[in-house]
Amino acid sequence: MPCSLQEIVASALLLALLLLFPSPSDAIRSFPAAAALFAEAPQFRNGDGCPASPLRGCVTTCDPSHVHIAMTLDSHYLRGSIAAVFSILKHASCPESIFFHFVVSAGPSSSDLYRTVRSVFPSLRFKIYPFQENLVRGLISASIREALENPLNYARNYLADLLEPCVKRVIYLDSDLVVVDDIRRLWDMRLPESAVIAAPEYCHANLTRYFTAEFWEGGDGQRVFHGRRRTPCYFNTGVMVMDMERWRAGEYRQKIEHWMKMQQRRRFYELGSLPPFLLVFAGEVEGVDHRWNQHGLGGDNLSGNCRPLHPGPVSLMHWSGKGKPWVRLDAGKPCPLDRLWAPYDLYLPPPSSSASVSDSSAASLFSL
Repeated sequence: MPCSLQEIVASALLLALLLLFPSPSDAIRSFPAAAALFAEAPQFRNGDGCPASPLRGCVTTCDPSHVHIAMTLDSHYLRGSIAAVFSILKHASCPESIFFHFVVSAGPSSSDLYRTVRSVFPSLRFKIYPFQENLVRGLISASIREALENPLNYARNYLADLLEPCVKRVIYLDSDLVVVDDIRRLWDMRLPESAVIAAPEYCHANLTRYFTAEFWEGGDGQRVFHGRRRTPCYFNTGVMVMDMERWRAGEYRQKIEHWMKMQQRRRFYELGSLPPFLLVFAGEVEGVDHRWNQHGLGGDNLSGNCRPLHPGPVSLMHWSGKGKPWVRLDAGKPCPLDRLWAPYDLYLPPPSSSASVSDSSAASLFSL
């Protein structure tokens, strides 16, 4: 089945539209084209036993053989995003069957992001989705760290609106992680009919600390979480398997927006986009093995101190928190685990850069 002319025209129009609708924050997060140099990644091919596409070579978002991964892209975290994509492809048994959905802020920098991704991964199957930040900007409350107020942090709430209706399931991933296992193992997990999302849960964590004392003392917390199908537990939203059909049917974007509006009337959390997700889904999440989100490697949200891995096997390492591995490596002050991220770093500093490339240059890339 050849690709339809309508689909080809729609893709061309999308690239044009990326240039026509600037985001108010583009001046702040402008794309540093001269400094953003990346080595081209090796080509990865499907192994034996990979599902055959019924579309006979036509690359389309509606291919039922695809593993769908959604991520955000911006200039600030582009280095992390490139490393994440590279790690996924390297460890995938069927890399040519992975389709990436990249959500970007609508505006001039989006075309540069597209060209960069295409130059690093010439054969990558992906699509760019422009996100109108004004959809959420008026709902965002101040957080304990400015980076948590970036509107793109909230783009995952709108995936069901942005992605094509034929995309029934997606794995959402943050940009500050690397995958060291076959992503299809996560994709193939079963979601029971009662679940909309699946994610590793951390029931030992104190859920109450994500909200103010007044929220709990006034009885709001008990009322909100009463009757959930499971014990409400903390989960990290940087790694989630999401059922898009159930999300749309349950109007979960509107439910998250409800809590964001409530926060503006009566402040009861401090941590950006995570608490509204907890309010809607804690106790309703299908649990995933912790190996799929060894999170917190960036330290806490204020100091960014070094942290070790949690006990147990590792399929995904996540530098959530303030400290990012590329920043610490360039500063010559890496945490021990940052060196596990470095081999996936395709960034090539410009000649004038004083950043050290001993740990994170592409020179070490092909020794993987």
